[in-house]
This record gives sequence, C-alpha cells and structure tokens, in this order.
Amino acid sequence: MAINENEIAALVQQVLNEMAGNAPATRASASNGVIPKTSRVAMLTEKGKFEIQEYPIPELGDDDILVKVEGCGVCGTDAHEFKNDPFSLIPVVLGHEGTGEIVKMGKNVKLDSAGKPLSVGDKVVTCMIFKDNPDITMFDLNKQNVGGADVYGLLPDDDVHLNGWFADYMVIRGGSTVFNVSDLDLDSRILIEPCAVLVHAVERAKLTNILRFNSRVVVQGCGPIGLICIAVLRTMGIENIVAVDGNEQRLEFAKRMGADKTVNFMNHKGIEALTDAVKDAFGGYLADFAFQCTGSPVAHGNIYKFIRNGGGLCELGFFINGGDATINPHFDLCAKEITLVGSWVYTLRDYATTFDFLKRAIAIGLPIKELITHKYGLEEINEALKTNLEQKGLKIAIVNK
Repeated sequence: MAINENEIAALVQQVLNEMAGNAPATRASASNGVIPKTSRVAMLTEKGKFEIQEYPIPELGDDDILVKVEGCGVCGTDAHEFKNDPFSLIPVVLGHEGTGEIVKMGKNVKLDSAGKPLSVGDKVVTCMIFKDNPDITMFDLNKQNVGGADVYGLLPDDDVHLNGWFADYMVIRGGSTVFNVSDLDLDSRILIEPCAVLVHAVERAKLTNILRFNSRVVVQGCGPIGLICIAVLRTMGIENIVAVDGNEQRLEFAKRMGADKTVNFMNHKGIEALTDAVKDAFGGYLADFAFQCTGSPVAHGNIYKFIRNGGGLCELGFFINGGDATINPHFDLCAKEITLVGSWVYTLRDYATTFDFLKRAIAIGLPIKELITHKYGLEEINEALKTNLEQKGLKIAIVNK
C-alpha cells in the first residue's frame, strides 16, 4: 500500500510531538483505516419500532473512548422496553450486553477499571457509570446496591446519541467503567453481562452460609439466566442440581449445562404434585437451596415449597416490576426459617470474576457459547426483538458484519 507525502509528513510530526512530550489529544486506530464521520444507531422511536438513524461521531474528550461495536446480546430488559417502555426512555438507543474494539481514545486514558493497560485495538466491555454517590463503590456496597448507577444502553437520548451498543460505534465517556477483555472471543464477550448477573447472584447466595459444595440445589426457570445459573454452580463443583421449567428443549440444555435432573412442570398438576416431583428428583429430599430465575409471581410463590426447613433462597428473576407474589409468611418463611436473599445486577468485582468464570466453564466443557442461538445484523433489530419476545431460541444477539 502506497503512502503519500502528506501521510509521511503527518507521521513524522506525530513522532516529533511525542518525543517533545506533546501527546496528541486522541490516539486513533491505524489498523483499519479512517474512522467514518457518522455512525448508525438503532433508535427505539416508539413501542415496537426501531429505526436505523445516523449521527455524527463527536470529537472525543481527553477521558473518552470511541469503540467500534462488534456485537451485543438482546436482554429481556431490552424486550420489555421494546414492548412497553416501562422506563419511559423512548427515544433511546438500547443495548447493554455489548462489546467492541477501541478505535480512538483520549490522551488521559491509560488503564481499565481493573488497572489493566488500554490501547487502541483492545477489545472492551463496559459495566456501570457511577454517579457522584460515595455509597456506591467497587469495594463497599453495604450501604446501597448499584441501583443508583447508570448503564450504557439504558441512557436517555442526548446530543451524543451514541449511548448504547445497538449501533456501529459507541462513545464511552470519562468516568465510566471499562474492562479490557481482549483474551476472550466475541461470543464469550457478548455473554459477559448476563453471566455477571449470575456470578453476583451466587455470591449473594453464599452469604447465607447454606449454599455448599454438596448442597441439593433447585434452579427454577431455564431461560438464559437460569441456564447460566446452572453453569456457575457447576463450575463451583456443585453437582446435585435439579432444573425446573415447562420447556423440554430448555430442560435438555440444562442437563448439558450441568443439571443432574430436570422436572417439567407441565407434567404435574398442582403445587403438591410438582413438589413431589422435585423431591423425587433429589431422591426423596427437598432442596437445600433454590434459585428463582423467572419473572413469574406464581413461580416465586411456588418455590418455597421445594426448600427444606432451614434452607435458602435467592430470588433474582424480577428485573422489572412483574407484579405481586402470594406467599404464606408462616408456612413459607417463618416455620421453615428460610434464609432469603434478593439479587439485582452486579458489582465491578463480579465483572472481574465473570471473566474467569467464562474461561473455567469453557475449560470444563460446558456449552456456554451455544446459548447464543440467533444472530442478526443491526438492520434486522426489529426482527431480533420479536424473536426474543416469542421465546424462540435462547440468547439473541446483534452482530455487526
């Protein structure tokens, strides 16, 4: 490839500036040519409708990063926003399970949120955008959980527009959290965010001191969240896992992810019969611990019946308001002395742990990457969200060609 005189002069001047200590305001990618002036985004303009729109790529600040998006998973939260706009965000660029390559970065950007060096060409994911709230930190979440933080892909539209991963490019602003994950392949990187949800849930469950190596564990709900829950438990060495769902295909995948037995609730009429089926799967015992991974209030009310006296429960299925659940506080909680913990999203520490979990899951042969059953281009995003809402497949992803 020929280089003209102007390009040679620019390279020489850049070297001289750096030798003199005059670093450029941004460092841009030299590997894939010129960065375009504009980026496409999938803007949710009304309920049930994304429009592909194009916006200028803005000048970066000294602490900002421009990422070329490679892929992003479709979350149930995206589907809820697409269908009903429960967060009142429209118009909005969604997509928070994304990953891509750094193509340009401000001069102050040196390290990721774990202290790992960052350079143009590195593959990254984002976690949370912390507001000015000292009660929310990486090391002390005793005062609050991360509900007060923001997330790319769930930000109101503004003059930048490149605020979510359903796009060609995204701007990571100074003060955000970002991780260098260049040692993971694309499919693994797309799965980091949902896997972090389950790493966090299991860490919450461990606080009860009931979840142990030899525990009998029931996981209710075998969508992506429940299946990943099984995989996290399996990488911890927990083997006595019973999966409960109404879809036989998902139950078969649960076995591949590490469940020992499965129970299809469609085959059992009434909660007593379903409870007996769970006991039979555990050889006549109730579960020591349960993970409730659906957004169904009925499922939440049922799961207490599957747990032994003195057992534990982690409820993580309600990422949005799914309605009230009915339980009997005497029989379900007090008389059984159930230890109940709730779990919602994750912390930065959980993100760092998740990278190791994914490597471990792959190393022991769990088909974690096969969770991604459908891949669509950005221009096919309306079809992708409808596929998710129709519960076809497991994890749906938008992948840029």
